Amino acid sequence: MKNKISLILALTFCFQFAIAKEGMWLPLLLKSLNEGEMQSMGLKLSAEDIYSVNQSSLKDAVISFGGFCTGEIISDQGLILTNHHCGYGQIQSHSSVENDYLTNGYWAMNHSEELANPGLTATFIVRMEDVTSEVLMGLDANLTETERQEEISKRIKTITEKATADTHYDAYIRPFFYGNEYYMFITETFKDVRLVGAPPSAIGKFGGDTDNWMWPRHTGDFSLFRIYADKDNKPAAYSEDNVPYKPKHYFPISMEGVKKGDFTMVYGFPGRTQEYLTSYAIQQIKEVLNPARIEIRAQALEIMDKHMKVNDTVRIKYASKYARVSNYWKKWIGENRGLQKANAIQMKQEQEEAFLEATAGIAAYDGLMTAFAERYQAIEKYAQARSYFVEIPYRKLELIGLAASFRTAVDNAMEKKDNLEEVEKLKAKAEKHFKDFDYPTELEMAVKLLQKYVNDMPAEFVPEQLLKNKSNLEGYITKVYETSIFNKQSEVDFYLKKFNKGSANRIKTDPAFKLMQDFYAIYNEQIKPEYNRISDEIDSLSKIYVQGLRANVEGRYYPDANSTLRLAYGQVDDFEPNDAVEYEFFTTTAGILEKYDAGSADFDLPKRLVDLIEARDFGPYQDDAGHMPVCFTASNHTTGGNSGSPVLNAKGELIGLNFDRNWEGTMSDITYDVNQCRNISVDIRYVLFVVDKFAGAGHLVKEMKLVNNTKEK
Repeated sequence: MKNKISLILALTFCFQFAIAKEGMWLPLLLKSLNEGEMQSMGLKLSAEDIYSVNQSSLKDAVISFGGFCTGEIISDQGLILTNHHCGYGQIQSHSSVENDYLTNGYWAMNHSEELANPGLTATFIVRMEDVTSEVLMGLDANLTETERQEEISKRIKTITEKATADTHYDAYIRPFFYGNEYYMFITETFKDVRLVGAPPSAIGKFGGDTDNWMWPRHTGDFSLFRIYADKDNKPAAYSEDNVPYKPKHYFPISMEGVKKGDFTMVYGFPGRTQEYLTSYAIQQIKEVLNPARIEIRAQALEIMDKHMKVNDTVRIKYASKYARVSNYWKKWIGENRGLQKANAIQMKQEQEEAFLEATAGIAAYDGLMTAFAERYQAIEKYAQARSYFVEIPYRKLELIGLAASFRTAVDNAMEKKDNLEEVEKLKAKAEKHFKDFDYPTELEMAVKLLQKYVNDMPAEFVPEQLLKNKSNLEGYITKVYETSIFNKQSEVDFYLKKFNKGSANRIKTDPAFKLMQDFYAIYNEQIKPEYNRISDEIDSLSKIYVQGLRANVEGRYYPDANSTLRLAYGQVDDFEPNDAVEYEFFTTTAGILEKYDAGSADFDLPKRLVDLIEARDFGPYQDDAGHMPVCFTASNHTTGGNSGSPVLNAKGELIGLNFDRNWEGTMSDITYDVNQCRNISVDIRYVLFVVDKFAGAGHLVKEMKLVNNTKEK
């Protein structure tokens, strides 16, 4: 029976991989795991062409952009292409009332106009190595989990120091498959990265929050940067003497376009997935955690929206905050819909039943599923309490957050430690806080959300003062806010001018500071320790579970994303999210004009873009039918961190720039469904059109290598 069940499960996995092409694969292992399948789907390259340490390969054109996004090299002069939302912070930092690059865009017409960005980095992967044996070999089986992790950390430090000795490289090691394997990544980081070009936000963010996570999409989500190096082509701090970086490889750009069924690859640094969660975990996420987080954020969004609609000053102050809150609110709704539609809980339950039969009689796996059930039952209240703490006092209540930022300074002052650097940080934070702070909005947020906190949380996780004043919570919270120094910029500034022990003593008596302290004490003493303890136990069980799947159930398994370099592959494809609803795989500029709403925050357009589209002045970038493509969808498995990733065709040529997923497929961080999951990319031809025809920065296009270009300008 064991073999039969194993075969059934193996066939299930094989079917998924054959059809869905699910997975985020380690480039190092493509030769053994994926090359044949990829070539059968249309790939014209070898695994060595994609990843190599002995010759230039596609990996040498892929960078970790700032550690939070992906970027790619598109010229022999170190030109970087990434998303507009990835470069947004840098674009914003260079903007002013006089030079509003967010609204108007920015285009450097020569190297001298390219703008420096202190702190921004571009990191290449030099090579990766399997170091599992070095990390795990000979570990004492009698060690506690804490002792085990301490020993592993020591070994990792030794391994990475040895690997980078006498080089300018860095190294890090990450666990894979819940610590069953370990891989080392040798990296080269460049620290002089300059802004070259960015479209107006009306192009780069077209659709805004309304279109976020949605298809069809018409967003030109891109920006351009450049890596500079020293005269020896090595990383160097910013200097006027630095020169454009000469890459080992850069992506040629295909002008051929895409059609349904085309083979595609996404090469980048996906952030985090949880593909091996059990049914118990998914049920908790879907039925307990996500609904609560959705409800909290919906309430916060309602409050912000009400105040933004009646006050333009508040609208401007809270526009970015609203977008941030809305982002994952919308994602969690889509995730839950996707999990429901994919019958994810039932699918996992069937998988677990098959696993139990395949591993029957093996002592290492005896009682594993029962242990999972017990741990998830035990962690639920702590997981929920953690969500409420993070979502309400930690993230949504800005006044409480400002008070929390004073904790270190207060402690330093009481202990008579040097506080100069900390106080300077607080001055900057306070200035930023009050710039975008609106008291009526904040007060209503505090009253409504803290009321929800008190109503929903067990008494043991609620600050005593909130419990005492439960019958008149609005009155109590109003008094806290009205009497707090953190409500007034003048008072905060007063105490920061000369921050001493007397200042610290006054702040310690502040009602908002005391409420914050109570929240943090409950979290740090009651919630966090238990949550972390049980989470560690679940991780240990997951390590055994994944080990058991791989050892006893034939099939191919890919590790969860953990911000390391991965390759995903699939096909250009349309999809049907609901009955009688079918979406084509591409959009055009016709859809931009259909959405155009002059003066709208999300759908306004620059006049020049409207004129170009109406005149059909697309140059050589239009498709064979005379349309200007904007975005397309494919079945590549992506997540956060893949923003800015190159989308490549079968020949390793750039065809698009990944920037989002469809709403129905956001559950791909947990489980992948080929019928629902699509990554969304801006068509490289639209990028070139905006750079050349809209911005007049054709010199940047001339810097690139365009291939399959049969059209004449």
